[in-house]
Amino acid sequence: MFDRFEKLIDPFREQPITAPPAGLFAFCWHYTRPIWPILVAVCLLGTAVAIFEVMVFSFLGDLVNWLATADRETFFADNAGRLVWMGVVILVIMPALSLAWELLFHQTLLGNYPMAIRWQVHRYLLRQSIGFYQNDFAGRIATKVMQTALAVREVVTRVLDVLVYVSVYFVSAVLLIGEANFRLALPLVLWFFAYLAVLVFFVPRLKKLSQVQADARSLMTGRVVDAYTNISTVKLFSHTDREEDYARSSMRDFLKTVHRQMRLVTVLNTLLHTINVLLLFGIGAMSIYLWRADAVTTGDVAVAVALVLRLHGMSQWILWEVSGLFENIGTVQDGITTISREREVRDRPQAPALAVSRGEIAFEGVRFHYGKEAGVIDRLDLTIRPGEKVGVVGRSGAGKSTLVNLLLRFYDVESGRILIDGQDIASVTQASLRAQIGMVTQDTSLLHRSVLDNIVYGKPGAGEQDAMEAARRAHAAGFIDGLEDLEGRKGLMAHVGERGVKLSGGQRQRIAIARVLLKNAPILVLDEATSALDSEVEAAIQESLNDLMAGKTVIAIAHRLSTIAAMDRLIVMDRGRIVEDGTHEELLARGGLYASLWSRQSGGFIDSGRETV
Repeated sequence: MFDRFEKLIDPFREQPITAPPAGLFAFCWHYTRPIWPILVAVCLLGTAVAIFEVMVFSFLGDLVNWLATADRETFFADNAGRLVWMGVVILVIMPALSLAWELLFHQTLLGNYPMAIRWQVHRYLLRQSIGFYQNDFAGRIATKVMQTALAVREVVTRVLDVLVYVSVYFVSAVLLIGEANFRLALPLVLWFFAYLAVLVFFVPRLKKLSQVQADARSLMTGRVVDAYTNISTVKLFSHTDREEDYARSSMRDFLKTVHRQMRLVTVLNTLLHTINVLLLFGIGAMSIYLWRADAVTTGDVAVAVALVLRLHGMSQWILWEVSGLFENIGTVQDGITTISREREVRDRPQAPALAVSRGEIAFEGVRFHYGKEAGVIDRLDLTIRPGEKVGVVGRSGAGKSTLVNLLLRFYDVESGRILIDGQDIASVTQASLRAQIGMVTQDTSLLHRSVLDNIVYGKPGAGEQDAMEAARRAHAAGFIDGLEDLEGRKGLMAHVGERGVKLSGGQRQRIAIARVLLKNAPILVLDEATSALDSEVEAAIQESLNDLMAGKTVIAIAHRLSTIAAMDRLIVMDRGRIVEDGTHEELLARGGLYASLWSRQSGGFIDSGRETV
């Protein structure tokens, strides 16, 4: 039975990936629309439960009146029909309704609803632009995804719970008491307006504070996660105390919001207790007054007092539900600022996949500046012929990495265009573009998974034999065989730790090279591909890199000019433009910037004190 209700919602079902709207209602509805029939069912069941519960109080009032006037001998005969009906209501109908509500709410909604939101948000954020992640903490983004999913669920379910159940219950109670005598319902109506005034005053303040608190919480979490992610850097510079101070400041800011919240809660609870006591006193006094005037029966008084005591108990729950509702609204609004950002780089509607037959790359009048006034890439024109190996050289900030980022379409060009085999990369899908480009970077980042998972990441569906062959060609097989993690997994099954922290820089680089070897894309980008390797290992895999480059169009960036001197052509960049173009020998003969950089090298490196490439 539980399993059947748990499967009424599939949180991982495929849906179109679209940017969530920025408005609160629209944002909640965007993630609620697929499950609205379940919510309607929960709402109807809650309404039925409230009506039947008030009906029971009415029956109890009638029972008091019957017992006061009925003949003991004929009591059951005179009231058999109503007694049986109320017995069915209490023993069968109400438990059945309650069970149905519990199954739909807890088995169907409570877990699946936020998981469906997390899944859809995660799918959208995976397709966000690189700049989105460069401008925020990864931990902060992850925290907002988790918090917002739960907050959306709480907002929607509390609205149903409070506005439906409580409103139906309260209206039914007022009508039931008013039916006996409208004056008996007056204390209840006055209590309602006093209660409403308390909510109107405090809830917006709690809402505003909760939004500040949610942001402070995600900032605090982001700073803590940032320290853990970069723990080696923290220890390398002996900055444990500094990181403590960095985290403490955010924790103090978060604690301040908690203290402010608790002050409001104390005043709120005191006022709530006061108006509840006044309601109880008022209903008691009015009951005695009307009873003495023979305007109500003993049963009417019993119903009114019982309902008031029930509302007295519910009032704390109602307040926290409403307060929690607006606190979660604040959390959702805070999450919207991150989750609902439009993607800076998007595929065009019905964009085709890139088809690479030759591998020609052409930059035509490309301009890009990262939002700065000065252009990082300024009216750049460059054509790389199919199968040509091109080295890119230049000082720091010359635009080398930007050139590669634009080719991979991590950013869209501001003007001009980039063509691959005559196809504008802005008109094809990003996934197909990047599938045709293999890249090895200087700062190699591995997934916190097994060595096998990291290598076959370049070619989904590849097996262990393919992975080991790629590892052998990258001269990584030797150290892979000796790996073992804390769980006892060995070799290819050993996990490498977050960002590959359990491996040395050279080991990470060789696994990255094996990954690209297995991918075997027609276009290859090497950005300091061998920088983390010692000379002996670099020499060992150079032959593999040469094999990898065979038949491919290659763009290589390197600090060691000697590693790219043998390329078919060298491009020298300065201030976003190409200032020299030719072979190693041709550029040396010109005596220009490249010759100057070459002459300043010591042991194959550019003088880091003057200029870097």
